[in-house]
Amino acid sequence: MSLNELTAVSPIDGRYAARTIKLRDCFSEFALIRERVRVEVRWFLALADNQAIPELPTPTQAEREALLAIGEISHDDGAAIKHIERTTNHDVKAVEYFIKDQLKAWQALHEKCEFVHFACTSEDINNLAYGCMLQRYRQDVLLPACDSLIAALTQLAHDNASVPLLSRTHGQTASPTTLGKEFANVVARLRRQRDTISDVVLLGKINGAVGNYNAHTSAYPDVDWPAFAQTFVTDLGLEFNPYTTQIEPHDCVAELFDAIARFNVTLIDLCRDCWGYISLGYLKQKPVTGEIGSSTMPHKVNPIDFENAEGNLGLANAVFDHLSRKLPISRWQRDLTDSTVLRNLGVGAGYTEIAVASLLKGLGKLSVNEAALAADLDNAWEVLAEPVQTVMRRHDVPDAYEALKALTRGNTMDESAMRAFIQGLAIPDDDKQRLLSLTPATYTGLAEKLASKI
Repeated sequence: MSLNELTAVSPIDGRYAARTIKLRDCFSEFALIRERVRVEVRWFLALADNQAIPELPTPTQAEREALLAIGEISHDDGAAIKHIERTTNHDVKAVEYFIKDQLKAWQALHEKCEFVHFACTSEDINNLAYGCMLQRYRQDVLLPACDSLIAALTQLAHDNASVPLLSRTHGQTASPTTLGKEFANVVARLRRQRDTISDVVLLGKINGAVGNYNAHTSAYPDVDWPAFAQTFVTDLGLEFNPYTTQIEPHDCVAELFDAIARFNVTLIDLCRDCWGYISLGYLKQKPVTGEIGSSTMPHKVNPIDFENAEGNLGLANAVFDHLSRKLPISRWQRDLTDSTVLRNLGVGAGYTEIAVASLLKGLGKLSVNEAALAADLDNAWEVLAEPVQTVMRRHDVPDAYEALKALTRGNTMDESAMRAFIQGLAIPDDDKQRLLSLTPATYTGLAEKLASKI
């Protein structure tokens, strides 16, 4: 069967392919091959530019442009490399042979083609290729997605900064807040995690079979290989890791995925809260023409976008968790268990992308049911027990907390009962009048101000 939405094994490339198509440029087999070719070509150029390697003359401008052009492979080139791999059974060696073949068009370069992959182990190329892929994903896909979510939630915080909301700690009525402040809380968390994602330093190495430049120094003992390697790695946009075995230990990959997972956990929390507020009737969803909520109950407008997002965020984090726990572990100087695992970098990213698209869609369909919010607040006069007993304590009224506990705990409270209690208090008149002016809807502290400032 040909690959399409109906035949794909994974929904990432099937049902949800339209949401994840941008990830193909970051994590596909083609993207990996392209980054390997780019790294190999740039290593060849770096060697040629090193005056301490006289056997490899500095390329002319035309030769340099030709080499760099090899790195911008076409899909046909990718297929050719995969064809070579069927013989070599080694993916990086296939890239080396492909580049050598391309150099045949340039006699002077082809005469020096043994400097392709010079002194390198496969992991020298792979770790840099994956690092560049992750760098591209973070800058071009992940951070823009984070910023879109944060912007949408910030707008909701500002738009609803003054809309009072009955809090529910432990599921029970509690001191009121505003809907905007609740969105602002999420924004603050996401901004912090977004910065953590951005600040993760991605590392790279190109130091040979066990990290000691053994092959390098056997050929050119007078070259400062660590300094040369550092310049090469940093020119690729990565930070140089001077101490490795055959593999760069992938700690930075674990750090990045742990940071993304924390961002996703915050989103799961948001999904569940939105689901709950929709269930309570505080939030409404705009019906989509033609959309069906239930195959048997025509009235249903289900919170499917938040449910879809929650489910896919869980899948993303399950993958990220395995990657962050497995990748930093390798037996002795190298085992191959990381190789097959690294090919799944795009899986967690794919589920995250699907989730973000669903969440943005869900947030865009929300409207506020202010009547339902007001009704619940008006039936929760017991929440004013907190400000009343606090003012009483200010004026040294004995057993203030206990008095309000006896009045409200387990009892049905209404406006008249609360106001009657306040009228009987022996406290200054201005404080009494301030308490009498309070309602559950106005007892929101600085919530509006905090939400507006986010």
